[in-house]
Amino acid sequence: MSALLNQGAEEYPLAFCYQVNGSCPRTVHSLGIQVTIYLVCAVGIIIIVLGNLFVVFSVSYFRGLHTPTNFLLLSLALADMLLGLLVLPLSTVRSVESCWFFGDFLCRLHTYLDTLFCLISIFHLCFISIDRHCAICEPLLYPSKFTVKVAFRFILAGWGMPAGYTAFFIYTDVIERGLSQWLEEMPCVGSCQLLFNKFWGWINFPVFFFPCFIMIGLYVKIFMVASRQAQQINSLSKNLAGTAKRERKAAKTLGIAVGIYLLCWLPFTIDTLVDSLLNFVTPPLVFDIFIWFAYFNSACNPIIYVFSYRWFRKALKLILSREIFSPRTPTIDLYQE
Repeated sequence: MSALLNQGAEEYPLAFCYQVNGSCPRTVHSLGIQVTIYLVCAVGIIIIVLGNLFVVFSVSYFRGLHTPTNFLLLSLALADMLLGLLVLPLSTVRSVESCWFFGDFLCRLHTYLDTLFCLISIFHLCFISIDRHCAICEPLLYPSKFTVKVAFRFILAGWGMPAGYTAFFIYTDVIERGLSQWLEEMPCVGSCQLLFNKFWGWINFPVFFFPCFIMIGLYVKIFMVASRQAQQINSLSKNLAGTAKRERKAAKTLGIAVGIYLLCWLPFTIDTLVDSLLNFVTPPLVFDIFIWFAYFNSACNPIIYVFSYRWFRKALKLILSREIFSPRTPTIDLYQE
């Protein structure tokens, strides 16, 4: 038994991020484990970036996809793609090395972008659920009620509100000046944890769950109405029946996307709240697992689209076969069966 403990101590020796007083402790993994984690994270980042890049390019390039719903999907994919490009590479190094080596400026910027893109995602999913509710529950009013102009207003709000909210907490000293009793002790040297204090745990809870409750409520109503429509489908004309079927399928697909988002983000969000009550007892490894499970959501939406959207599969085929260089390709009807 003692031999096993000694072996474990040799494999994960106690070290520190910096050779200074107050430095954070560091877990040193073997080279094989480090390389494996780096490769897995690199593959995940590539999937996130390329998958969402395909969504951004497809909706931008094919004119038939220029609809309010698809513009919201484009904006959501852009946020996920930027998360993969700007946030996850540094997050990978921090997770593997268990230290932050990039200085205070990049720590603050990284935290800002990380929080920003995650909030943008939940705001966009909430707006998409509003769009689907209008399309299914008010089909006759939908074309005039939810226009491209309205979609762009939602997109502006979906980026602007998270940007202002996150900047307020990260780039002002309101927390340090007015809420010192909520703050954890000063972090050790080599950490990058600006927001993980008791106050942030509590305020993060409604910011996440309030949009979630809206989405759940809207999708419950959507599927109730869609079920009634399915029973009445035989009485509709062929064109109206096809449109109603397509709208219901889109609502189902986006409902799956919302469900996976909740599944990925709930562990991290609940842990953030509970951890603030228990004086931050979550082990670093468990916290890393929760945050990477949340990051994984950014790779899910393009995968969902591949299996659910015929137009996305056709667009992907045209892009990969290089038929996009034909001058007639942008006008192809990707919805045609």
